[in-house]
Amino acid sequence: MPQTGDTAPAFSATRGTSNHESFALDNAVGDGPVVLAFFPGAFTPPCTNEMITLQDRLERFEDAGATVYGVSADSPFSQGSFREEHGIEFDLVSDMGGAAIDAYDLEIDIEELGLHGIANRAVFVIDDEGTITYSWVADDPTNEPDYDELLDAVEDA
Repeated sequence: MPQTGDTAPAFSATRGTSNHESFALDNAVGDGPVVLAFFPGAFTPPCTNEMITLQDRLERFEDAGATVYGVSADSPFSQGSFREEHGIEFDLVSDMGGAAIDAYDLEIDIEELGLHGIANRAVFVIDDEGTITYSWVADDPTNEPDYDELLDAVEDA
């Protein structure tokens, strides 16, 4: 699992937008801090709360020059509906193929829900040089990050 100080693993996936555009981390890095917020699944209560909380603080992230991306194994269609229903303005990245989840060593199964190969909840801040300057991985996927600590990390990146 990548840690603070490591080079952020590159990956490609699909944006969960109406156009299902491609996304490559390499193209996102270099124009201010990048926040990758991995989450287990759209429409689940903890994930909905996390993405809404990030949306509520989006202006503060943007004021610090950061771009926020939510990353999950959900389909682009599911993510698009999720964004629309909850007014999420930042991009969600559909990692159905698991490239990002594997690169960041975040794959988990939640047996009781029948979910396999999904992302554990985690947040990484990546600076302009592609270095991870902050990392947080949940001990339990229902836990959420410390949002004030995350904002501080973005402002420091």
